[in-house]
Amino acid sequence: MQGAYEKYFRQDRLPHIWCPGCGNGIVLGAFARAMEEMEMNQDETIIVSGIGCSSRATTYLNFNTLHTTHGRALAFATGVKLAEPRLQVFVFMGDGDATAIGGNHLIHACRRNIDLTAIIINNNIYGMTGGQYSPLTPTGKKATTAPYGMMERNFDLCALTKGAGATFVARGTTYHAKQLTDLIVAGAQHKGFSVIEAVSQCPVSYGRRNKMGTSLDMLKWEKENAVHVKTAAKMNPADYQGKFLIGALYQTEAPEYTAAYDRLMDAVQKGEK
Repeated sequence: MQGAYEKYFRQDRLPHIWCPGCGNGIVLGAFARAMEEMEMNQDETIIVSGIGCSSRATTYLNFNTLHTTHGRALAFATGVKLAEPRLQVFVFMGDGDATAIGGNHLIHACRRNIDLTAIIINNNIYGMTGGQYSPLTPTGKKATTAPYGMMERNFDLCALTKGAGATFVARGTTYHAKQLTDLIVAGAQHKGFSVIEAVSQCPVSYGRRNKMGTSLDMLKWEKENAVHVKTAAKMNPADYQGKFLIGALYQTEAPEYTAAYDRLMDAVQKGEK
């Protein structure tokens, strides 16, 4: 895969700015392997990101890229897809970027079922902007804005996006990197709005504050607390209480937004009602 990394990363922008042990590089590696597996045309692929650690992805990935404003990546991506529906559009966001300031854009992108693939890196914290809690910070965990522990309940991102109307919903981890590649491929090949939650480690802003050990310790935590959805189907729910499911969690078919929009415009131009 060395050739794929050289092909899909902007070599003049490396080395990256991420902290040692950060999981963002693992997610980008999984993404590059997915692009290679699908033989993706770089000129026909758009990658959009907002603001935050994970949103630096557009700096390093050698595609057509848009590094946009905080929380608005899906709004920009929607405009790109409506203008050129033939393009393959991926959106990189962090947990705060996607579910806090960008939360309204997220639920409405799900509702519209527009053909975008959203890769949401969930490290449970705002990393770049100071270590504040996000809507995905687990209850009881500490952040700069929750020094005594998070008192609010956190979103289940996959349940949230499924309920809002996303037609492909999956969760992977940076420990299960090969599976994460497979989920990105499946999401990209699905016609409709796809969400891939990538559970990742932040050993600095989150791990240190919550005494989770090194980056390796956090990866081991992912291994020990993730249960594949197919395995869970054969288990008593009590046996995986307190753990989280990974894999392709939900998939269905529904009208895709850009196709429906094209049909509407065609009818308008013909004078139909």
